[in-house]
Amino acid sequence: MILLSFDIEEFDLPLKHGVDLSFEKQIEYSKEGTRIILEILSKNQVKATFFCTAVFAINARELITEIIRQGHEVASHGYSHGSFTKEDLIRSKIKLEEIVGQSVNGYRMAYMMKIDIKDIAEAGYIYDSSINPTFIPGRYNNLQLSRSCYLDNGILELPASVSPVVRVPLFWLSMHNFPLCFYIYLCKRALKKDGYLNVYFHSWEFSSHLHDKGLKVPAIVRRNSGNKLRKRLEHIIQLFLSQGESFQSIADFVDKYLDKNGLENDR
Repeated sequence: MILLSFDIEEFDLPLKHGVDLSFEKQIEYSKEGTRIILEILSKNQVKATFFCTAVFAINARELITEIIRQGHEVASHGYSHGSFTKEDLIRSKIKLEEIVGQSVNGYRMAYMMKIDIKDIAEAGYIYDSSINPTFIPGRYNNLQLSRSCYLDNGILELPASVSPVVRVPLFWLSMHNFPLCFYIYLCKRALKKDGYLNVYFHSWEFSSHLHDKGLKVPAIVRRNSGNKLRKRLEHIIQLFLSQGESFQSIADFVDKYLDKNGLENDR
């Protein structure tokens, strides 16, 4: 089974490169990408999980409502994308539940940064997907962590998928920069090894604005972005569907995992 997820947030990447992109445009570009993603999912009749910041949800209520209407899951990506305090764990959960009208069970830390699993449990979440179990200089050094899901302090930890043995990350930048046939090959290896595939992207990757020179978006992010990324994602979805694979939300996967292991979801 394939767990497809999208981080929907303020598009603050240009700010890190000294570009003063207005808050309104940060939201606008992420909204554009989210609409494209929903079109892809609807066209191919597959379900996914959207990790959403409270700030984005507040400014895109109609889109969040549409995500729920189409049967997808909304999980928390923190309160805002550019800052974090421990209190944001519960603040974002409460605000998102107010907007979506249902329980928010999952959490993903912005930038996949380290976070205390006990804090996540204390805030009332059921699962966390904030670990990229690989090594990327200057970003991650998680080779000592499990590459597949496990329980920790009552929380199901669901790392992003990496290839077996050498742990090549299968996250969004790999989709942009690897030859598509090689990316698919690695995904199939992880799927065969683990029985599931957990891959994630950002809504703004699908925006038509990533090639605007004034944004100073790095080449490794611009490559195969926008409409090219849309075509790549559609191709992968259709390929796996044709091979009998299923797509489901992370919440559904977690429920089945807990049930299979005789554990109760009492949150």
